[in-house]
Amino acid sequence: MPYITTKDSTQIFYKDWGTGQPIVFHHGWPLSADDWDTQMLYFLQKGYRVIAHDRRGHGRSTQTSGGNDMDTYAADVAELANALDLRDAVHIGHSTGGGEVARYVARHGKGRVAKAVLVSAVPPIMVKSEKNPGGLPIEVFDGLRTQLAANRAQFYRDVPTGPFYGFNRPGAQTIDGVVDNWWRQGMMGGANAHYECIKVFSETDFTSDLEIIDVPTLVLHGDDDQIVPYQDAALLSAKILKKATLKIFPGYPHGMLTTHADVLNPEILAFIKA
Repeated sequence: MPYITTKDSTQIFYKDWGTGQPIVFHHGWPLSADDWDTQMLYFLQKGYRVIAHDRRGHGRSTQTSGGNDMDTYAADVAELANALDLRDAVHIGHSTGGGEVARYVARHGKGRVAKAVLVSAVPPIMVKSEKNPGGLPIEVFDGLRTQLAANRAQFYRDVPTGPFYGFNRPGAQTIDGVVDNWWRQGMMGGANAHYECIKVFSETDFTSDLEIIDVPTLVLHGDDDQIVPYQDAALLSAKILKKATLKIFPGYPHGMLTTHADVLNPEILAFIKA
């Protein structure tokens, strides 16, 4: 399996398929590159080179005791991009991965990035504060930490069967394979890294990153996202970005790239080609 070894000796697993303009996919918490399989196959068949990595502490990458912070995540991506000599790349991030895209493009992507896509993404910042009154209370994230520490295996069963894909909505049909795949990916990663990443995705402020980004950026979000409410995420990010295209999808959940790939994949393709 392909890996790069970072400056601090962390091994980062990645997939690299095809040729053509590179598209780099950044996964959400607590998942892995496998969460992008549907998108990778779709864009591979459209003639693109598709790359996805497991963030440190996630999936098949090293279960690090340190470096579980957004600056290091973005630096790892920069090392991957350098190793693969990625240029004119499109970076697509879901949820926490959207934050990773914002930090990478702002701090490391100059001259290498053509466009960015933020899907159900955490920027500008999730946690509630005086500066972000529409955010979620810190108690919400404390609750996630408590559940993870008490019984990670059960917690990782409850999230996808509940709010992540909207399977808890009246009339929704749970897709067992999707739930099992979410659980499988989550349990592959390190408990410590996942625990620390809750702070990363909830408390990292990406405002300055969004202000720096000067490439066209597509911002996609569902208005029934129960994990990252769109009002305090997509709407605010689109106002800060210099070249944003904002699209809100009625009724779509946080995991809409899985439940509505048939709509979102062509939407992203059209943006890349435009």
